[in-house]
Amino acid sequence: MKVTVIHNPDAGDDAQPSADQIVRLIRKAGHKAKYQSSKDKNWKKALKKPCDIIAVAGGDGIIGKVARRLIGGRTPIAVLPMGTANNIANTIGVTGRTSQDLIEGWNAARCVNFDAGIAKGPWGSRYFIEGFGVGLFAETMFGIENGHHPQVSRSEDPEEEISAALKVLKKQLSSYPSKDLTVRLDGKDLSGDYYMLEAMNIRYIGPNLDFVPRAEVNDGLLDVVFVPKGEQARLSQFISDRLRDKRSRVSLTVRQGRHLQVEWESSPVHIDDRPWPKKEDASPVLSHAIDIKTEPGALVFLKPR
Repeated sequence: MKVTVIHNPDAGDDAQPSADQIVRLIRKAGHKAKYQSSKDKNWKKALKKPCDIIAVAGGDGIIGKVARRLIGGRTPIAVLPMGTANNIANTIGVTGRTSQDLIEGWNAARCVNFDAGIAKGPWGSRYFIEGFGVGLFAETMFGIENGHHPQVSRSEDPEEEISAALKVLKKQLSSYPSKDLTVRLDGKDLSGDYYMLEAMNIRYIGPNLDFVPRAEVNDGLLDVVFVPKGEQARLSQFISDRLRDKRSRVSLTVRQGRHLQVEWESSPVHIDDRPWPKKEDASPVLSHAIDIKTEPGALVFLKPR
């Protein structure tokens, strides 16, 4: 098979295979490999060339970038997880295996349809693979992006980086005010005061927060996580359990639907790992009206047998 490899050479630590090693493993498994670093300015052009598999070696950032550009295509994406959180890789079950094991299993792997979300708002229209959110998590991401939490810095140890992000999230929650949100899910009014709302396409978000353990990647539904006023302690306990690497018994409020509409006064949002508005945006929008839907089966991923 012809394989296009999109690789983030900065992902992971020194234990991850190098570009040359990845190519050798693919060729050793009997495939033809064309390598492309995601650090090259024109790396996206590689996605337009015909191939049988697009292999993405890196973390959620580069996997999301590739996937969003392949919406509507049928070329399967094979993930070689090398990131910090690896939320997408965890969701499709490709973590805990070596790159060699995953590559050798491509011939026997099955193709799995994978939904995408689409969020329309002041920024226009953007796809998301992981999730869209407003409230605590989005504002914490915004703060990290703008250098307000220097303790969350890139570390050689992914767990240290995740732990630092979780500690910041927990600290922010202790003084975070709830937001008055106007919310409709499939026409049902769910408006109220919320600390956080996350419209999720997969089970994990951010620093490996497993908010929706039973999420399906191809059911055509959004899993919307609500943390209303009065449930601050539940979310705090959920984060504490994650810090201890413990499966939490806390269940947050999750509702499924196909069409989410949200409106609120000025506050940042996140679309996958991208905060909005950007720091350089000079004219913040005072009222945000967002329309979110799913695009069922928008992508195809390879899942090991």
